[in-house]
Amino acid sequence: MVDAAILAPPLDSEAKKKGFNILARAEDILIFPETGLVAGVKKIQEKPDEIKRVIRAGIKANRYIRSNRDGTLQFIMEWLKVNREVATATYDGVVKVYNEDPSVCEKGLRVMIDERKMTLKITRDVPLSEVADLSLIREAQRELGVK
Repeated sequence: MVDAAILAPPLDSEAKKKGFNILARAEDILIFPETGLVAGVKKIQEKPDEIKRVIRAGIKANRYIRSNRDGTLQFIMEWLKVNREVATATYDGVVKVYNEDPSVCEKGLRVMIDERKMTLKITRDVPLSEVADLSLIREAQRELGVK
């Protein structure tokens, strides 16, 4: 018998159907980057507009996911080959992480840097600029009216 487990959507809703309780959701307790867009320094220097276009597309997709539930559910059903119930559980389980708060990225990276500093026993301050360049995402956010 399992007393507790970490489950991603839609497995969390399946566990709930079997009598388990959802104790917490990741978006309620964590600020940690799960995925990201990465590019080499050369690419950033040579093709910043291309990278900004990709970022803007991501922001627009994010907006679509949050504002068009039915369209997103249809996409999930087709892409993952699942029924509406599973697609709905998946959507409901992850939609909150698709937000437009530009500070989340920086906060999450700061948490990641601090965690790595502890693991590697680094005592000096590690500026965010040594790890990431957020200037293009900030430009793309401004261009799309993200505050």
